[in-house]
Amino acid sequence: MIRNQAYLNLLGLAYRAKKITVGEESIIRDIQKGKAKLVLLASDIGPQTKKKLMDKCHFYKVPIRTVDDRDMISYAIGKNGRVAIAINDDGFATKLNSLLD
Repeated sequence: MIRNQAYLNLLGLAYRAKKITVGEESIIRDIQKGKAKLVLLASDIGPQTKKKLMDKCHFYKVPIRTVDDRDMISYAIGKNGRVAIAINDDGFATKLNSLLD
């Protein structure tokens, strides 16, 4: 687990700026349209959802990262039970990637 407060704060900021997508189908749609710049998966995501999102990201060449559990990322954006988040902004995606390294 990462437990990096800075990336969680940035995730909340990106959510308030309406630069992220939540929900499996919405994320897949954004990946296919080329809107998603980075996809974050919860460490406790289900195997089928994980495979589907990873396959889409690899096919469309979208970076994908595994982060904290669903409780942490859900808390960061203020929505319950989120296991995947797509970042739709280059600036936020670049900064989040650097904070996760």
